[in-house]
Amino acid sequence: MTVPPDTSPSPDPQRAWAYRPASPLRGAPDGPLAGLTFSVKDLFGVPGWPLTASTRAPVPEVGESVLVRRLLDLGASAVGKTHLHEVALGITGMNGYGGTEHPFLPGHAPGGSSSGAAVTVALGQVDVALGTDTGGSIRVPAAWCGVVGYKPTKGHPAWSTDGVLPLSPTCDHAGPLARDVATVVRVHEALTGESVPRQDWAGVRVGLWLPEGWVTDGVRAAVQTFAATLEARGAVLSTVRLPEMLDAYTPIVLSEAAQVHREALRRAEPGFLPFTLASLRQGEALGTEEVAAAQARREVYRAEVDALFESCDVLLAPAVPTPPPPLGTDEVDLPGGRVPLRRAVLRLTVPFSLLGLPSVALPTGMPWVGVQLVGPRGEDARVLGLARSLTAEG
Repeated sequence: MTVPPDTSPSPDPQRAWAYRPASPLRGAPDGPLAGLTFSVKDLFGVPGWPLTASTRAPVPEVGESVLVRRLLDLGASAVGKTHLHEVALGITGMNGYGGTEHPFLPGHAPGGSSSGAAVTVALGQVDVALGTDTGGSIRVPAAWCGVVGYKPTKGHPAWSTDGVLPLSPTCDHAGPLARDVATVVRVHEALTGESVPRQDWAGVRVGLWLPEGWVTDGVRAAVQTFAATLEARGAVLSTVRLPEMLDAYTPIVLSEAAQVHREALRRAEPGFLPFTLASLRQGEALGTEEVAAAQARREVYRAEVDALFESCDVLLAPAVPTPPPPLGTDEVDLPGGRVPLRRAVLRLTVPFSLLGLPSVALPTGMPWVGVQLVGPRGEDARVLGLARSLTAEG
């Protein structure tokens, strides 16, 4: 589907917007979110608005997004749709419409796949942005754009993925990005009808996951400084270890993505960018035994992390390995060696989407670098409450 012309007079040099109607979809005037504006990642079905997933390839119909409809009913107004890394299969923001740039660093990646979502929030164009996170696609752009991103527990009833074009149904999450924790909490409270009070850090057992050689020296220092602020509030820190889980994640996601886009892949010229097409073809070629083995590895990792939470209440980890890289970067130099950018980023974020754990990405004192707070499944309110207590605005 071709994107209709942008009817908004405001400029969009970052190419964050996929579609902006002449007027927003107005929310219920008496709802608890009245006055709040939000953008919608172009994977969510919105009646009357196009859905392209930022690709030139044809994509399946998804119906109306339950989450978008719920936000409108609660009073928030939808301003338009945002671009993403093509079909959400990537972490930089590249797509079939030119790609999205960083909101404040021209020529640098904003992170993906919820790239336009992070940009519209960072620039103050909306209060909240709806994104999706399959392997880090909310947390990475939040960290690189200096905003807050929340990935809920997998299957959280308040954050429905019904009416959202999937990438990997077993790893996909829907969630918000905002400039502050208070706005994220406001939306979560409205959707759940439950209060998210501030949580005291005194006595909280924090597992610090900061793998040697996986982040730049600057990122390591930023995470350690953040950890020190938690200790100053009474948290008890210990070092934890987690394996790199890409050996389970990659086969699962690519095989499921190939199924989602199977109709387009039957065409001689599907319309995807070369890297996207190669990844989808890789997923298409995976055998059932390879996928089953990856799913079995996921369960091993799940048991390992569940055991970790017997001695930790929450995990603290870097959200990104470096500051935002220049557009077109394929590899990054880290203390542990030169590695592909995709691997460098995803090995930090994938464990928590692969296992469906609630995670909040927060800015640090270092520009364009964030950390993740991660809790056990279902403890979203506690993780958000802990994050809320770290901010002055509430």
